Amino acid sequence: VTTFKMPEDFGSVLDKQVIGPTTENLIKSDFPVQSFQPKVQIPFQGLPGQLSRKIEVERRRQLYLSFDIAQLLASEGIDSNQLMPRHHDPDNMATIEDRKDPVFPTYLPLKIFDNDEYDCRTPEEWISLGLEPGSHDRKPVPGKALLPTDDALGHEDPKSQKLIYKWIDVGVLDYDKETELYLVHKTDKNGLVRDEEGRPVLNGGVTPEG
Repeated sequence: VTTFKMPEDFGSVLDKQVIGPTTENLIKSDFPVQSFQPKVQIPFQGLPGQLSRKIEVERRRQLYLSFDIAQLLASEGIDSNQLMPRHHDPDNMATIEDRKDPVFPTYLPLKIFDNDEYDCRTPEEWISLGLEPGSHDRKPVPGKALLPTDDALGHEDPKSQKLIYKWIDVGVLDYDKETELYLVHKTDKNGLVRDEEGRPVLNGGVTPEG
C-alpha cells in the first residue's frame, strides 16, 4: 500500500512535471477574448464537408493580426504623421521649386473622408464586445488610434506643429452618438488598460463615484 502513499509536497511535484506545451492562455490581458474575433457570415451549424465557422473565424483572426495599418499606409506612400491638420505656418511654406511633398499642407479633418457604409459592425456592436457572459462590467475593446506621442501638448494644442502623431494601441472605452467620437485610453508597456492607480478601466472609465 506504500505505492499509493502521496508525498506531502504533492503540489510542487505537479509543478515540476512538464508533459508538453500547454493550451492555457498565459498572456494577461484587459480585453475580452471575443473582442478579437472577426465577424463572419457563416451559419453556426453547417453540413459535413463545409467550412466550419470556428475555422473561418480563426483564419480571419490570424489574417487581421498580420496587418499593420502604419505599414499599409506607408506602402502607399502615406505618412501617418501628415494626416492630422496643423496650424498654418506661412514662414515655412514649401514651394513647388523645393519639390517637397506635400506642397499644400493637410487642412481637412479625417472625419470628412470617413465612410461607414462597409463597416461590419455598428459602433454600439463594437463597444458591446467588451461585455463578457455573466459579467456586469464592460471591458475595453482593443484598437489602434492615431494619437500624439506627447499627451500634455496633445490635449493642450492638438494642431501644434511640434506634435508627432503615431498609430498607438488603445482600449476603446465608449462612443458618443452626438459627436460620433470614440473615447480611447492608451495601453501601457504591458498592453494593459489601467488607471493611475493600476486598476483596470471598466465601463467607459465611469467609477461608482461618478
